[in-house]
Amino acid sequence: MCKNGISKATLSRIPSYLELLRSLPEERYEHISATAIARKLSLGEVQVRKDLASISGAGKPKLGYVTTELIKNLENFLGGNNLAPAVLVGAGKLGKTLLDYDEFEKFGIRIAAAFDSNDKVISLNGKIEVRPISEFEEFCKSNGIQLGIITVGAGSAQTVCDKMVECGILGILNFAPCNLHVPDGVVIKNENLALSLAHLKNQINK
Repeated sequence: MCKNGISKATLSRIPSYLELLRSLPEERYEHISATAIARKLSLGEVQVRKDLASISGAGKPKLGYVTTELIKNLENFLGGNNLAPAVLVGAGKLGKTLLDYDEFEKFGIRIAAAFDSNDKVISLNGKIEVRPISEFEEFCKSNGIQLGIITVGAGSAQTVCDKMVECGILGILNFAPCNLHVPDGVVIKNENLALSLAHLKNQINK
């Protein structure tokens, strides 16, 4: 279990519900049922009903949920009104792509700053500043940073990971193509883009 007793599986589905609800035309969907949401997302109706009930209570019989209220409840659950700051280390091509990604704030996360050891990519004038890595520790501790994103190469990823842990970061999203070691109490999620694509290839070739 995780946040407020909500399972990790449920938590992983909440952004999908929110994205769907935001995409619906307001004039046609003043109310929406768990059944309709399940159908649109190809999920089990019972599963969706339990997920929504754990966050927004039960919908009204024959009407379902007031769509705007359900969106607000899901946004509040994800922290959309209280953005959690994150830092990114590695402002190369992938790192810069993530810095330009506008969807994080919709789900309660804001990249507060990026860091790199290459002086050529340091920039304090963009929407998100790219700072020298020498400022990393002070920035994290003074801003209470608990989320980190690693977009450096495999050779330096563990060093960056260790530095994040030392600075009090408790959740790490790792894009480096390697497994990283963290102490108990620190959560790490690996995102290997090449591996994911290879998995898709194998799936369609079965």
